[in-house]
Parts: sequence; C-alpha cells; structure tokens
Amino acid sequence: MQRCRRCLLPEAVPGSAFDAHGVCAFCRDYRPEHDAEAEVARDVRRRDLEATLESVKSKAGYQALVCLSGGKDSLYLLHRLTVDHGLRVLAFTVDANLPDVAWRSIRRTVEKLAVDHLIYRPPPAFYRKLFAYLLRHQEQRGAVYSVSYVYAPLFEGWALEAATEKHIPLVLAGYSPGQPDARRMLYEFDRQLIEHTDWTPPGLQRSGAFSASELARFWNPTRWPAGTRFPRYLAPFHAWDYDQDAVMKHVVELELVERRSHASPIYSNYPVNWLLMFSDLRHFGYNPYAPEFSELIRRGKASYRYWKSAAPIVDLMIRRRLLLGRNVTRQLDWLGMRDDELAVNRPLGEYDPIRK
Repeated sequence: MQRCRRCLLPEAVPGSAFDAHGVCAFCRDYRPEHDAEAEVARDVRRRDLEATLESVKSKAGYQALVCLSGGKDSLYLLHRLTVDHGLRVLAFTVDANLPDVAWRSIRRTVEKLAVDHLIYRPPPAFYRKLFAYLLRHQEQRGAVYSVSYVYAPLFEGWALEAATEKHIPLVLAGYSPGQPDARRMLYEFDRQLIEHTDWTPPGLQRSGAFSASELARFWNPTRWPAGTRFPRYLAPFHAWDYDQDAVMKHVVELELVERRSHASPIYSNYPVNWLLMFSDLRHFGYNPYAPEFSELIRRGKASYRYWKSAAPIVDLMIRRRLLLGRNVTRQLDWLGMRDDELAVNRPLGEYDPIRK
C-alpha cells in the first residue's frame, strides 16, 4: 500500500490524489496559516476551559465527572484535573468490551490519584446484540463509523445521566483533536443537544430489531423533570495544547501505566475495534483511523517516525489475524458471526450522529 511521503495517508483514502512525488492532496493543500487560525480559536476555548474549571472549585462534592477508558488520553486527563487543577473528580468507566490492559491502567491510575471511581456495567447481551446488528447492517461509511457513532452516544449519555443524578456540573472526556466528528462536537456538546434532543439513532428505531427498553438506553433529556440542570460536556484536549507523543511519554513518566507499550493506542484499543478495522480494511482497502493520525502528523501533533513503522504492522496484524489481530477472530466468535456477514448495505446517513 502506497502512503503519503509526508503524512503516511494511504493512497486508497478518497481524495488523497497522490502526485508524482508521492505527496497527497491534503498535504499539498496544507497551509501553516490554517494552524495559526485554529490556534486562535483554540485559545478562546482554553480561556473558557480554565475559567470553567476555576468556577467549579467552590462547589461542594464532586466538581467534575471524568470519562476513564484506560487509554492514554483519559489517564492523562484525570491526572491533570486532579493534580494540576486540584478538582474533586469522579472517574467514570463503562465496563463494556474493555481490554485487560486498559483495566490494569485504570486500576493503577485510580489508586495512584486516590479518586472515587464509578463503574457502569450494561448487560453484555445488549451491547453484543448492538455490535452484531450494526456490523451486519453497516452504512456506507463502514464499520468504525457505523458502530462508533452509535455506541459513543451511549457512553456519552450514560456519563450525562450519572453526572445529572449526582448534580455534577461538568462531564470531561479525553477526546483528542479530530475526535469525535466535528459535526457532533468541537470542544463542547451544544446545549440544544443535551437539553432538548433525543439521541436515539433513527436507523435503530426504524429497524424493529430493538425493544423500547433497549432504545431507552440512549440519552433523552425529555425523560427528566422540567427544570433539571444538566452538566456541560467538554473535551479539554480540544482546548489545551495536544501532542500525542508527549501524552504517551507523560503517562509513562507518571507511572499511570505498567509499561511503555500500554501507553500506545494500539494496545489499549477495544477488542471489538480490531474487528471494525478488519471490516473496513476489507471493504475500503485502508485503515479507517489512518486519516485521523495523518492529520495529527501533518500538524506536528503525532510522530511520523512512530506511525511509519506502526501503521503497516497494525494493518498486517489485522489482515492476517496475528498477535493483537487475533482479536478479529475472537470478536467474531464472541458475536456469533462469520466474515461474510460483515456487510455494508445501508444508505449514507443511516446512523448519522447527533449534530450541533
């Protein structure tokens, strides 16, 4: 597979349009002044975030709920909020398909930082059913999009519910720049989405495959009494300066992970995500996370050197189901599925995310 000489974007990505020198169209169109404009906007967000964090310090009880998945970003976010900002936080983890590596990092960090930890365990039968349905009925953007942008609102909604019930004013998530889709969230979920919007995916409602009680697991503010105060939902790494390599280095130095490899997103990945990448590699010919990492490399926020060696190895493991790539077979077995059931057969927008 040919990759861009500057950002490692695979040639199969739509719009890549490599030139004779092996440079993609996104790199050719890239202008440093665009980053300068983005920095101005980021600084506005940074000032808002710092003022917001300061404003909650006078509140009794928990001052923020922090979504903790065990990945490098959520671990480092928890550290910054508790140590650097001195907030009383409640760490919140959804126990659904997390790998053992992530759990070890979670337990280590929670103990080291001495924070309270709330674990929510949805019934495994529910999310297995959801994964299997979405993988058999993928929309045109593939498995990662179809599953992630249905499942992420579940996680986010459960965090909102916990914070609302406990009167916690902030929910903070470790999304890095580029996550999630900017049409859903750029630094903060729009108040209209939190206060007035039912997050149940229309495609699931129309399918007839899910009961009313299963669909009710999605966030719907109309179920709460009038006058309920809902928290703000922010992504601090959209406001603070972010460098992927620096975050990986910090969590190792702070001993939030057992070993250096556990700081890598390759190792802390959800097991089912290996199956999602397998499906998209099979259907589209490139890893669906490649554009995100290429964008970070282009902007100097991720290491070209690291991903030059890591990206092909990850794709090889997935295609041949070797080492961590064995999760492809394990997850198919766990879901009771076959390779040929991984189908892209739904129209564009079937699982459109909630949008601003």
